[in-house]
Amino acid sequence: MTELLSAAQMRAVEAAEIASGRVSGEVLMERAGGGVVDAMLHRWPDLAGGTPRAVVLAGPGNNGGDGFVIARLLKARGWQVTVYLFGDAERLPPDARLNCTRWQAEGPLEPLTGFSAAALAAAEGQGRPVVIDALFGTGLSRPVAGALAELLQPLTDMPEPPRIVAVDIPSGICSDSGRVLGRAIAADLTVSFHVAKLGHYLDAGPDYAGQLVIAPIGLPTAPGGGADRVDLVGTGAAGRVELAACDKGRRQGWAKGQHKFAHGHALVMSGGAGRTGAARLAARAALRTGAGLVTLGVPPAAMEEVAAQITALMMTEIPDGAALTRVLEDRRLNALCLGPGLGVKPRARALVEAALAAGRATVLDADALTLFRTAPEELFEQLHSACVLTPHDGEFARIFPDLAQRLREPAQRGPAFSRLDAARAAARRAGCVVLLKGPDTVIAAPEGRAGIHGALYSRRVPWLATAGAGDVLAGIVTGLLARGLPPFGAARAGAWLHAEAARCFGPGLIAEDLPEALPAVFRALAEAGAGG
Repeated sequence: MTELLSAAQMRAVEAAEIASGRVSGEVLMERAGGGVVDAMLHRWPDLAGGTPRAVVLAGPGNNGGDGFVIARLLKARGWQVTVYLFGDAERLPPDARLNCTRWQAEGPLEPLTGFSAAALAAAEGQGRPVVIDALFGTGLSRPVAGALAELLQPLTDMPEPPRIVAVDIPSGICSDSGRVLGRAIAADLTVSFHVAKLGHYLDAGPDYAGQLVIAPIGLPTAPGGGADRVDLVGTGAAGRVELAACDKGRRQGWAKGQHKFAHGHALVMSGGAGRTGAARLAARAALRTGAGLVTLGVPPAAMEEVAAQITALMMTEIPDGAALTRVLEDRRLNALCLGPGLGVKPRARALVEAALAAGRATVLDADALTLFRTAPEELFEQLHSACVLTPHDGEFARIFPDLAQRLREPAQRGPAFSRLDAARAAARRAGCVVLLKGPDTVIAAPEGRAGIHGALYSRRVPWLATAGAGDVLAGIVTGLLARGLPPFGAARAGAWLHAEAARCFGPGLIAEDLPEALPAVFRALAEAGAGG
C-alpha cells in the first residue's frame, strides 16, 4: 500500500532520520532539488537543449531552500536563472540559508516585490521561462492573500502562461486538506518527496497540481500502523490487499466444490413500481462481484415489473418491515443493501429499521440515508459495526449537516478541515464505516483507520459521473460483504473495483455497463496473480 502523509507526519519522518545521524537536512535538500530538476527534464525533454530560462520564487522556509538548490543546479546546466525571495534571507532556516548563500555566489537574489509580468515575458529568441514555485510547500498555514496574492497575479493573468513547477505542493493549497487558502498557483507539474501528501489527493489539490511526481530522497519507508494511518487505495498490486484476499477465498471455495451459498446471499431492497431500476443495478453489481446468490426484495405492486427485467437475479415479495424480518430468519442472507430507489415513504423507513435490527452486514445508500434527514440521531442509534454508509456530498450533508457546513466554509488556516476529517468524524459518530463518494472518495472506520481512493491524475474517469453509478457502487460493496469481507475492506475494495470497471469500459459508459465490466477486472487481477 502507499501511505499518504500529513505535513506533520512528513516532518517527523525527516526529523527522525536526521536525528539518527544517517543523513543531514542539507543532503535531503540537495536530493529534493535534484529530484525536481530530473522530473522537469523528463516531463519536458525540449528543456535539455539550448539556454532555457527559469524564474524561481523562493519562500521563507525550507521549501525556499529547495528552490535555491534547483536554481543552482539549473544554472550549472547552462540555464538563465532569476531568483526572487519572499522574506528576509537572514531569517531563513539553517539549511535554506546555507543554500541561499550558495546561490548568491552564483547569481543575484531579487526581492519578490520585484516580480512582475515583465519577468515572464518572452525574451528575444527565447520563450517564456519555467517558473519554479518554491514559496511555501507543505508549510503553508495562512491564506495567500493581499499584497502577496497581487504579486502572483501575473501567473494566472497571462494569455500564454509559463510552465509552472510546484515544489512539494502548489502554493495556496493546504497540504493536509487540498483546500485553497486564499489564492493558489495552478501548476503544470508538482514534484513532491518521499510519498504523496494528503492534499495531493483531496479536494482542489489534484486540480492545481497538474501532473504529480513523487521523487525519492532516501528516507526510510513511511511508518505504518496506527489509527491515523491513511492509505491510497488501489495503488499497485500491493494496494489491493482486500481484493486479493477476497479472490483467494473465492478460488478456495471453487477448489473445494462448495455450494453457491458458501459465496454469500445478498438481499437488495427495491422501491415501488416505476422505481425499481436503481435496486436492479445494485443487485446485478452484487452478483457480478461474486455473491453466490442475490435476491431482490420487491413490494407487491412492482413484482411484474421486476420479473420482466431479471434472469439470474431472484426476487421475493417484501411488502413491509414485518415481512423483511420474517425473510431474514434465513441466516444464509448475510448481506443487505437498502437505499437505491427505495423511496422515502413509511415502508422504506420500516425496511431500514428491520434490516438494522437483524444485525447483518448492511449497506445504506441514497434514500435509506435521506429518510433520516430531519433526525439523523435516530439512524445513528440503530446502526451497528457491520454497516457501511455510502453517501455522496448531498446525502452526507443531510445526516451530518454540521460536518458538511465546516467543509463549505472558506478555509482560513492550515491544516484546514478536510473531507478526510469529515469522514472520520462521521464514522465515529455513526459507529460504522463511512464511504464518502467523490473523485477523492474517502473510506473511514470508527476507530480512525482511513483510505483515500483517488480517481485522479492519470486514473481520472470523468465518464463515471453518470446516473446510477452510485447504485452500482452500493451493490459492489454489498457483494463483497456477502463474500465475507469486513466492512472496511469491502468499502475500500469496492471503491477501487467501481472505478476500475469504469476505466476498463472507457468513455460512453452508462451505469448498466459497470457490472458487465467487472469480469474483465477480475480476470486482470487473476492474471496479475492477485489471487495468491
